[in-house]
Amino acid sequence: MEVLRRVDGGGLLVAVAVVVLLAAVPEVSATRWTVGGNMGWTTNVNYTIWAQDKHFYYDDWLFFVYDRNQMNVLEVNKTDYENCISDHPLHNFTTGAGRDVVHLNVTRPYYFISGKGFCYGGMKLAIHVEHLPPPPSSSPLNEKSSALRSTYISHTPFILTAVFAITALYEAFARLW
Repeated sequence: MEVLRRVDGGGLLVAVAVVVLLAAVPEVSATRWTVGGNMGWTTNVNYTIWAQDKHFYYDDWLFFVYDRNQMNVLEVNKTDYENCISDHPLHNFTTGAGRDVVHLNVTRPYYFISGKGFCYGGMKLAIHVEHLPPPPSSSPLNEKSSALRSTYISHTPFILTAVFAITALYEAFARLW
């Protein structure tokens, strides 16, 4: 029975350590954009308006949902985009399922259209993919508040780690006694 109590206390300590480590790791994740939102890739949607308030970053994904029997997803150059020319696409992302995914793995402008005349009905999307901006740096308001703020910010991970470690040790010893 004593062995089980010691293992449980150690297991709790390991679990707390894992949680602390996971909390300390910054979250980095790509965004999967459903083109057109709830409307999907279809006619009568203004994709310029849909994209205007969004930022597309390196490693994001575009998810095109559309009627697979009628439409397609073509990447074209800027001139073909502007003139709705689908004869020589740079890339045809159409898989036949009506659910096509485009990985935005190059920082550059992308131009997508649907051929078969649907481009003239507004099925065209132009976006610019950029690198993720660096995290904002804080600018001090005044010397006193910035020193206080930096002290709290720099010590926060250590304080949290210490609190979790003390709690875990307390729990482990409490189970042993």
